[in-house]
Amino acid sequence: MFGVGPLATFFIIVVILIISGIKILKEYERAVVFRLGRMVGARGPGMVYVIPGIEKMVKMDLRTVTMDIPPQDVITRDNVSVKVNAVLYFRVLDPNRAVREVENYLFATSQLAQVTLRSVCGQGELDELLAERERSTPAFRRFWTPRPTPGGSKSCSSS
Repeated sequence: MFGVGPLATFFIIVVILIISGIKILKEYERAVVFRLGRMVGARGPGMVYVIPGIEKMVKMDLRTVTMDIPPQDVITRDNVSVKVNAVLYFRVLDPNRAVREVENYLFATSQLAQVTLRSVCGQGELDELLAERERSTPAFRRFWTPRPTPGGSKSCSSS
């Protein structure tokens, strides 16, 4: 057709496959690589090679994530209904666990933060929540820190 023999066509296809496996990751990204469905590990940052058709790459962002916790209806210890919201800062420490152990680590972290918010606010009375707002942050941290968070992520702050 174009005067190119089968050997040259094969060579061009192999070169294209080799080039298609080259991935470039930014400093704050890691690639969790699966080879034939089995986790190989995290790679990056910089230039990473993924064998096309055999390996699958999942990019993970390691920067701190700011998540708004939607308003929650909480019943305090003195049976007063209160609407509270919060902001959660967290980051992924172990990208392998974040991919392997939780289907959606962002959703799981959001749900855990909402439950924590309801639980901590439900333990106090309305006057305590309003008067001692700054002292409630350590209560959140005490509740959050001892537990391993979903998928290797760590809470930096919440209030």
